[in-house]
Amino acid sequence: MYKSKYNNKKVIYNGIKFASKMERDYYIYILGLKEDGVVADIELQPVFLLQEKFKYGNKTIRSIKYKADFRVAYKDGHTEVIDVKGTVTDVFKIKRKMLLSKYKDIDFKCVRKIRGEWKVVL
Repeated sequence: MYKSKYNNKKVIYNGIKFASKMERDYYIYILGLKEDGVVADIELQPVFLLQEKFKYGNKTIRSIKYKADFRVAYKDGHTEVIDVKGTVTDVFKIKRKMLLSKYKDIDFKCVRKIRGEWKVVL
């Protein structure tokens, strides 16, 4: 197992590497929803372009991207982009604002397990 800067231990489940146990646990939770027929599709690590790369003088400034944990398509037709967070950082808050500004049609949720239940925290 590997540790991140927030003391999360990276874990592998069914050959998939997750950044934390909490992220893996949420994946298991939505797999259960898929088995129950509630979820149609689960996409891992979807990437969203927040800002294009650009030239500044003679330098190229890299693009800014946001990688969510999951994109979940439900059988009823709606889709959610979900990030599992134990710690909400300032960088995450900024990227979240950029994501919401650029992708207004996205139903974005930040979740955390609190007292045994998954709760939306942002």
